[in-house]
Formats: sequence, structure tokens, C-alpha cells
Amino acid sequence: MTTNSAEWQRIDEGGRPNSVEARDVRSVIHGLTNLKAHLERGPLIIESGKGIFVRDTNGRDYIEGMSGLWCIALGYGEKRLAAAAAKQMETLAYYHLTNHRGHPKVVDLAEKLLAIAPVPMARVWFANSGSEANDCAARMAWYYWNALGRPEKRKFIAHKQAYHGNTIASASLSGVAYAHKNFNLPLDGFLHVACPDYFSAALNGESEEAFAERLVADIEALILAEGPETIAAFFTEPVMAAGGVIVPPKTYFDRLQALLAQYDILLVCDEVVTAFGRTGEMFGATTMGIRPDLLVCAKALSSAYIPISAVLVNEKVFAAMVAASDTVGVLGLTMTYSGHPVAAAVALETLAIYEERDIAGHARRLEDAFIGGLRRRLGGHPNVGEVRGRGLLAGVQLVRSKVPRAFFPPAFGAGRQVAEAAERYGLIVRAIGDTIALCPPLVITEAEVGMLIDRLAAGLAEVEGALAAG
Repeated sequence: MTTNSAEWQRIDEGGRPNSVEARDVRSVIHGLTNLKAHLERGPLIIESGKGIFVRDTNGRDYIEGMSGLWCIALGYGEKRLAAAAAKQMETLAYYHLTNHRGHPKVVDLAEKLLAIAPVPMARVWFANSGSEANDCAARMAWYYWNALGRPEKRKFIAHKQAYHGNTIASASLSGVAYAHKNFNLPLDGFLHVACPDYFSAALNGESEEAFAERLVADIEALILAEGPETIAAFFTEPVMAAGGVIVPPKTYFDRLQALLAQYDILLVCDEVVTAFGRTGEMFGATTMGIRPDLLVCAKALSSAYIPISAVLVNEKVFAAMVAASDTVGVLGLTMTYSGHPVAAAVALETLAIYEERDIAGHARRLEDAFIGGLRRRLGGHPNVGEVRGRGLLAGVQLVRSKVPRAFFPPAFGAGRQVAEAAERYGLIVRAIGDTIALCPPLVITEAEVGMLIDRLAAGLAEVEGALAAG
């Protein structure tokens, strides 16, 4: 196969070999993309944004219904964040956190995160992405158990369908085949349990409580089969975003946390998507009643204006890290850009805006207009089986039929068809299998929510005949 002009010229209808679309095909590798298909169809190039809208190179506007990749919480064009970055670049463009060095902004940010944490935390570790932060959380769990003289506790448990990132450890934690196939992953000792998706996986007549009890019993069986003395930590999300916006049943986390405490297993809460107002509370852990030992956040920490992530660590884990680093001589975990001063300054300003504008409260107040509105508008559609979510995070589950409940074959691509149709009506969403994921910027207004629902409904109507035949 070649990747020369015969491939990329097909995407350039105007015969413009120097268009940005053609140059993209010639030069850029895109993640979560069929690379062969990309050589033929090329990219949608977004060149500007304002509020919840983005504009492509043809001058067409779209509602960015996914906040990019679940992240641009304050929307586009927030001048306060640009000003915070520029000011910090002029003051101190870079400094590191190794060998007893530091700088004021990272201290301010750490203190702020500790002050707003959903449960008491002792210290904050900084990285650059959610993937890195989850990777570091896994390493910290190993460090903790080694410090306690229990090196055999090195296995991790996470959910099938979960997405925790794409470094080697975080991709191993992820329970999705595309992160594993041809990458020699997952690593040994990374275990996966059933996704707590009541709609798709409950038995006939099974209540949510019975479903949760069954899944946690299965987790206990796995722990006992592997040996509790070998399990380091369980990674979970309050709402499984990239897994299909899965909201676990009400009793699931209470049962799970009691089980982990019984067998002395750390709980890591991945809040890369859910932190900072998305679920209607500052943290998804509060929404879902989770009390983690380590909490990972990223994305909305800076409203995606600049890369930064963090791991909040409780006192027992930090105390063990202190003891181990003294024995070894140094904490052998570092990153050049950990706690970068510009990123820290932008994150601080982001958190200030969240508080001043009561962004979490705004998401909570709009939940009925958003999730309730989706249910009222789309719930009666013959191919909509469920609308689920919290705050301003929602998933519209497509089904082949409601009664009896039947799902489309994966190759049919029902979700993809709806997402592509919605894009033609000026709405960018994400198809996760046959779930349409929606995660608009947290600054969206009630009127804009209505516009988003209208555009999704129009896209669904366009492909209604195809879905009926599917």
C-alpha cells in the first residue's frame, strides 16, 4: 500500500494539494482513527471556536457536543485563561519539582485541590494528562505496598469497557480491545470485571440492587481466586464516560467499597472526565458516594486550555511513600513538566471561574433540561432504549427494538450513522458503539441545550429508515 498522492488527493475536491486537509493526510497520525480510511476521506479541520461552538475551514459552525474530548468545560475563547497563561509565561515560564525545587503557582494549586477534594487528601502529584496520572497512580499503589513489605500485592482490577488512558499501564487498566490489540497489552496482572451496565447486562426481572449484588459477588470471587494478598488496587470511574456513559446502580459503590476494605485493596477514583462540575457536584465521587484512597483528575482541571493532570493521595498512602523514598534515597517518579507553572496558573484561574460562576450548580440545574429533555424528546423513539447520565454528561443508548429488547449487530454501526447525521445538522457527538455520548461545555445555556437536542433529533430522524431496516 502506498500513501502518496493517489490516496490523499481524493479528499481534496477542489484539487488543492496544499490545503490544510491534504497536508494533514500527508503528515499527521491520528489516534482512535482508522488510518487507512483517513488516507481516503481526510479530516474535518476545526480552525476556531467561541463558547460552545466550533467552526471548520469551510466556515461552518457546529455545537461541540463532546467538549472536544470531554474536556473544554468553559468553552472556547475564555480570555481570563489566556491572560493567566500569558502573565505566567512572562513571570516564570518554566520550573521543575525535582531535587527540592518548586514555585508558587504549584503550591497554590495543590492547596486549592486539597481544600476542595471530596474526601480528606494529604498531597498532590502533578502530571500532564489523564493517562499519565492514572499510570502514576498505579505506580504509587505498587510503591505503597512495597513500602509496607507486601510486594506480592501488585495486581489491578478495573472494569470491562472502562477507559483509563493510553500509556502502557493505563491502557492495560482500560477494558477496551482497541487499546490492547497489536500492542501486546494488557500487561500481566491487569484484571477486568463486568461493566456495571444495568440496561444491557441485567438478567430478566433482576432489580438494580440484585444486579449490583451479583456483580460485586463476582468481583469477590475473582479476588479470592487470584488471592486477596496479590491485589493492589481497584480503578473505577464515578460514571464510565468512554465506556458508554454508564452510571452504576445506586448500591454498587457502597457494596464495592465494603468489599475492597474487607480485603485491604486500595481504591483509585478516575475523575479525568467527571471532576470539576460535570456531574452537578465538584467531583463525581461526591455524586456517586465514592471515598477513594487516590483520586485522578485532568481535562477540566484547566478546561483543556493547557495540559495538566493531578493525583490526590490520602495520608496513609503518602506516609508510606515518605518512608519508602527515605529507604531508597529518592522518590524515583518524575516528569519534566510536572506542575508546570503556566499550566498551574491556568488551572488556578479555571478553578476560580468554576467557583465564581457556580459551574457545578449550573450543571445540576440544567440536568433536567439536558438529560430530562433528551428523554422527553427522544425517549419515545423506537430505536432509543435508554437515556442515562448525570449533570451535563449523557448517553443515548440505541436499540434495534425495545420489546423484546434487542441490539443492533456491531457491524451495522447504528451509533456511527446517527453521529454522522447529527454532524450534518451542525452537532458534534461521539458514538461509543451504539451509545451517542454527549458532554457539552459546562457553560452551555438552557437555550443552547434545546438547540443541541433539536440537532440530535434531526440527525436521528434522518437515519430513521435505515435504523428501522437494520
